[in-house]
Amino acid sequence: MMLIDTHAHIYDTQFADDQESMLQQAESQQVSQIWMPNCASETIADMMSLADQYPDRCLPMMGLHPAYVNETVDAELSTVEDQLNRHPFMAVGEIGLDFYWDMSFVDQQFMAFETQLRWAAAQQLPVSMHTRSGHDRNAFAEAADLIEKLALPGLTGIFHCFVGTLDEAKRAIELGFKLGIGGVATFKNGGLDKVLPHIGLEHLVLETDAPYLAPVPYRGKRNEPAYIRLIAQRVADLKQVSIDDVARHTTTNALGLLPALYANLLPG
Repeated sequence: MMLIDTHAHIYDTQFADDQESMLQQAESQQVSQIWMPNCASETIADMMSLADQYPDRCLPMMGLHPAYVNETVDAELSTVEDQLNRHPFMAVGEIGLDFYWDMSFVDQQFMAFETQLRWAAAQQLPVSMHTRSGHDRNAFAEAADLIEKLALPGLTGIFHCFVGTLDEAKRAIELGFKLGIGGVATFKNGGLDKVLPHIGLEHLVLETDAPYLAPVPYRGKRNEPAYIRLIAQRVADLKQVSIDDVARHTTTNALGLLPALYANLLPG
């Protein structure tokens, strides 16, 4: 069995004291790759340190997270652009829209999102998208509307931490994106039990979003990539298939998103 955690912030300070053992534990659970989304300029150094230490296991993305968009957005985007032009990254992320915490910089969020979508399309890189609703606004719908409007050739990627409706799942798929399924799938009232039985495995990838959103029975505690197996088992239960089937399909789906410059990581 081979599993891929397509979204984990393992450079976070919560892993400072046990980073190596955390990675060993992930390996013991057959987690062969961990994809690391960037948040802002302040997270680049720690993320790249891990990528340099484990080039075949810890794959870095580059992007500006919407929750980090503020009055420094122009400087932050310049840093992202410079990094994308100087280093090989496996995706543009974590990008998107976040209406949950603060609406002060929503216009700047849209500008940053569109800018980074264009960079991803130009460099033929997938995107990892964050869409968190709030203040009576649906971030998924507004992100999907923008992607539809831009119609950028070849744009693909993952709707990270997908927790939407069946109609939203179908819309994401029609736009050419995978659904990132994480710990929420194990939550009693997470809602994905009403969606996943109706979505083919060919549209799913797995993620932890570590150190956040730990699956049951670790809910409320620090999440880590080793727990991806619990998420895979929950998807298997909801789909009434084996965990091996889930692992095979989701790993194939994830590997299919890797850009050409990561071809050395593809099997055989």
